[in-house]
Amino acid sequence: MRRPLRVLALANQKGGVGKTTTAINLGTALAAIGEDVLVIDLDPQGNASTGLGIDRAKRRVSTYEVMAGEASLAQAVVPTAVPRLSIAPSTMDLLGLELELATLPDRAHRLRSMLKSLTQAPSLSKISYVLIDCPPSLNLLTINALAAADAVLVPLQCEFFALEGLSQLLRTVEQVRGALNPKLTIQGIVLTMFDPRNNLSAQVVADVRGFMGDKVYETVIPRNVRISEAPSHGKPALLYDLKCAGSQAYLRLASEVIQREGRVPAAA
Repeated sequence: MRRPLRVLALANQKGGVGKTTTAINLGTALAAIGEDVLVIDLDPQGNASTGLGIDRAKRRVSTYEVMAGEASLAQAVVPTAVPRLSIAPSTMDLLGLELELATLPDRAHRLRSMLKSLTQAPSLSKISYVLIDCPPSLNLLTINALAAADAVLVPLQCEFFALEGLSQLLRTVEQVRGALNPKLTIQGIVLTMFDPRNNLSAQVVADVRGFMGDKVYETVIPRNVRISEAPSHGKPALLYDLKCAGSQAYLRLASEVIQREGRVPAAA
């Protein structure tokens, strides 16, 4: 029996924490171990789309049209060079969406409504994971992602202010759980850009583990040149250099995500 669809929002209001990089490479790693994955790019910058090789000229239908109600999610989805991995790309048009939706009563549930039709589209019926790449702010796009998600995956850079930003995000998750999505949970926190030569990185890892306990994944994503180079080639790191430390870390993270999801009871 096919596993129920799981929707994970990758969220952190801080920019530059490895959120898009994690969406791209976790999606690739999940696909590599046999899952059918859809990445939904909700960031107007469209870096997840670019990083998966989707040229801006080919984004004829984007998540803007989906969120505006002008197209279905299935119409926006395009395949990537990675087998079993597809993406709904974004464009800069998303920047104006919040103003357009401001007066609509369902403005926080637009994405949830679109995801309900996902399994009815024959080409997308096998999708087992949806990863939503959120913008680096707690705006209406991020609220839509949290309202539609089963769980939140939080990339957290190994830097001094990491815990401060995490506290704000956790408060937002609690607010969304109370008002919009009672089933929302924290899937896990992944520490990114870890530099073993830096004493501060090790201290941040210890502090975050002390604060969040087993919510923090065992896998830590290292600061890695090959991960940084891959997007400029329109490839995930796993296609660009499978053997590099960053790619291997994302494969381990995918295994951890699957293990945690195995503890989630199937929907009734």
